[in-house]
Amino acid sequence: MGIGRRRSNIEIIAEMLKVGENGAGKTRIMYNANLSYTQIQKYLGYLTGHGFIDKLQIGNPSVTYQVTESGQKLLKSINSVVEMLGLDDDNEL
Repeated sequence: MGIGRRRSNIEIIAEMLKVGENGAGKTRIMYNANLSYTQIQKYLGYLTGHGFIDKLQIGNPSVTYQVTESGQKLLKSINSVVEMLGLDDDNEL
């Protein structure tokens, strides 16, 4: 990804799914995907609402987010498209 270029929604979703593959809290996802609090709320709402991430209650009030099987498929699909288009390794259009 080039310096100064805005990330697409798909890039952000892929980064969030990568972080949540083994389960992660909201703060970890937010920092690893480099998102603001407003952005993490929006994207987590979308991903949980569409069944790509499950919200797990582990303790009180600790919440962990886990990528679902559907989310794993989505991440593999995104990675395949990025690879097929040659957009990995900071290649730009």
